[in-house]
Amino acid sequence: MISPEVEHPWSVTPAEARAIQSRLAGRVETVDRLPALIRAVAGVDVGFEDGGRVTRAAVAVLSFPDLMPVDHALAWRPTAFPYVPGLLSFRELPAVLDAIEGLKTLPDVWLCDGQGLAHPRRFGIACHLGVLLDAPAIGVGKTRLIGRHGPVPEEKGAWAPLLDGEETIGAALRSRSGVKPIFVSPGHRLCLDSAIRLAMACVTRYRLPETTRAAHRLASGPP
Repeated sequence: MISPEVEHPWSVTPAEARAIQSRLAGRVETVDRLPALIRAVAGVDVGFEDGGRVTRAAVAVLSFPDLMPVDHALAWRPTAFPYVPGLLSFRELPAVLDAIEGLKTLPDVWLCDGQGLAHPRRFGIACHLGVLLDAPAIGVGKTRLIGRHGPVPEEKGAWAPLLDGEETIGAALRSRSGVKPIFVSPGHRLCLDSAIRLAMACVTRYRLPETTRAAHRLASGPP
């Protein structure tokens, strides 16, 4: 069982949540501190039930590099934090951490449906989870939260830097030819190049990595 230690309360105001993000952002590591051999990767996603009143978190663990199911866990919690752009982790992570406690297999890398550094305070949900677990984490967003990027070449695996001012905060990544890019950014304990490489290693023939797809099926499918 994995029991992450949380050093801050979840029942906070949006202003308090932003202050916590700004404080913890200093702990994010953007250099590689990865296992010598990656054997398992996990996708993290969240859905909502009962008109948004219940948060349903899912974690799917896949073998790496063959991406076969290894373990999964689900957890439900009453939704206690409002939807506020940039504060996704305070709405979703309490249930995610409950789900993580139900895992029997500890993944080497976590891929979150959301942002990492590509966040106004450089502390998206992938950063938050990575810091709490002290583990490598990657943000894989279907849409852009902040930043700008130039044209992304059409071929699979091509990417353009995602910039906020002059700072590179992530990448607009063409995970499949002819489809809209996804937005990848480091969450914790890896650099942007490694985040892109690992995200692409989890992509097969779909736009989203298999980690995200597996977790999404659990989070949003039938109970």
